[in-house]
Amino acid sequence: MAPAARLREALTAGELVVAPGAYDCLTARMVQDAGFPAVYMTGAGTAASLGYPDYGLLTMSEMVGNARRIAAAVSVPVIADADTGFGNELNVVRTVHEYAAAGVAALHIEDQVFPKRCGHLDSKQVIDADAFVGKVRAASESRPADGPLLIARTDARAVLGFEEAVERANRALAAGADVAFVEAPQTLEELAEVPRRVEGPCLLNVVAGGKTPDIALRRAAELGYQIAIVPVLLLAAVLAAGDTALAELAATGEHPPSVPVTPVAEIFRRAGSAPWDAVRDRYGVD
Repeated sequence: MAPAARLREALTAGELVVAPGAYDCLTARMVQDAGFPAVYMTGAGTAASLGYPDYGLLTMSEMVGNARRIAAAVSVPVIADADTGFGNELNVVRTVHEYAAAGVAALHIEDQVFPKRCGHLDSKQVIDADAFVGKVRAASESRPADGPLLIARTDARAVLGFEEAVERANRALAAGADVAFVEAPQTLEELAEVPRRVEGPCLLNVVAGGKTPDIALRRAAELGYQIAIVPVLLLAAVLAAGDTALAELAATGEHPPSVPVTPVAEIFRRAGSAPWDAVRDRYGVD
């Protein structure tokens, strides 16, 4: 079954599809090993892993390359950030073709100006609604028959207000998007109103410390959201744990007591050594 078909099946099962964010193959496998039904390739994490802030500095090729590696590393569907589609309708069409070839199950395209910035930063700007709808239509019409799902993200709430964000989401769905992504509702009331007023499946972006109010995933499901991405959980966890471990190493000159001693073979197992060991055994490789 194609990745998009597997994601569509999960969406029709009636359970909230929770997709924690991964920024490389190892974190993607961590998400899969933890039992989650999908992986979200975070744009912010991808940028950070290459040494950049989420200011729209990465190219389409860099983003697609990471999406391709992550999709190849896991068996669960991958939902990928595609920023603004990296330009106008011409660029959007190529973006969709490249992401589809990379094997992702879904991608989201937003209505920010290019280059964009993280949806949970101030001073965002959005393009005209008609221009956004045109890009969504180009993305929808240029997809291959077997995928990926198209998620239309609007950042209009921060710039033009909640009503405009809802209207853009509905217009995007009418233009061919499969899922609506209203970024950063500012109150719990707005957060609850999105799935009531948007005429199609809705995605919620769960960012601790971000613009969206804190909400439990169980409550998000009760409100009617069908997908929840948690983009920076692993990135924040790695930063916090890494800073602590390095500070302890610098202070003591010894392996930090806060870091479990993990055998090298176990690290390699988490990185996918099992099938390679089978190849080794099959061909008698030492």
